[in-house]
Amino acid sequence: MNKTDFTDLDGKVLRVFLTILEESSVSKAADRLGVTQSAISHTLGKLRQVLGDPLFVRSGQGLTPTERALSLKDPIQRVLDNMRALTEGRPFDPLSEQLEFQIATNDMPRELIFPGLLRAARDVDVRLRLEFIPSGVPDPDLLRSDRCQLMLTPLPPDGPDIFQKRLVTSPLMVFYDAARREPPQNWRAYCDSEHVEVRFADGRSARAVMRGVDQSQIRPPVVTLPHFNAIPPFVKGSDLISTDTALMQQGPLATLDCAPLPFACDPVSIYMVWHQRSTNDPAHRWLRARIETIAATLQT
Repeated sequence: MNKTDFTDLDGKVLRVFLTILEESSVSKAADRLGVTQSAISHTLGKLRQVLGDPLFVRSGQGLTPTERALSLKDPIQRVLDNMRALTEGRPFDPLSEQLEFQIATNDMPRELIFPGLLRAARDVDVRLRLEFIPSGVPDPDLLRSDRCQLMLTPLPPDGPDIFQKRLVTSPLMVFYDAARREPPQNWRAYCDSEHVEVRFADGRSARAVMRGVDQSQIRPPVVTLPHFNAIPPFVKGSDLISTDTALMQQGPLATLDCAPLPFACDPVSIYMVWHQRSTNDPAHRWLRARIETIAATLQT
């Protein structure tokens, strides 16, 4: 039986392969790509025929990649990167294209930067589509796998293929309810206070941004939350405190009172981070420039 011609492996087919590999599920891959499960299954069948390997086998509720599939991950990503590079010198007009970006960030950068950016784009008829995923303490593989094209984070991942630019720097503050308590006046009072803390899905704490202090002396949190937007309902009307950047005053923690930390602690910088494949892409440059413009207006 003749195999399907290898030229059937266009960029969309290769992207489907990588998405199934990352999600370990046809249904999740379909949701992420915005297509039907039958379309994903059809593409997977084509891949299996062309490559002469099952690529994925069912295991419990998901799919397990074969050795052949695992060995193809990096070569296929390089092919897609090279295809993307073909467009880097192309004429670019944001009014003539649908611009789509997946961005990894947490509550504060998302709320302070992107609503205004989207409104400004829509005001001039730029067709911009944004999808957000939580960054937590980000992994560079999110960028390398093209699961997202940009990160905004105070904890930029390292790598020779990872680029970054500092957007804004903000001091850490104590957030509290002034109707219930005074802010802690010294290190000991701060350590003895009852805290609310954000912990990300990978188990790491948002306290990772606190540098140069002995965190072992701080009481364990009374409340641990998955994101910053959940903090105010717990702090309001209580003696609890939260430690976050002053920028949170303009975003998720706007309803709370705040005061400077009663001890020395380095300020926190927010970085814009991307993979080298996106550096010269004109649409990506367009987005980065607009993020920088809005970030420059933020006051701390």
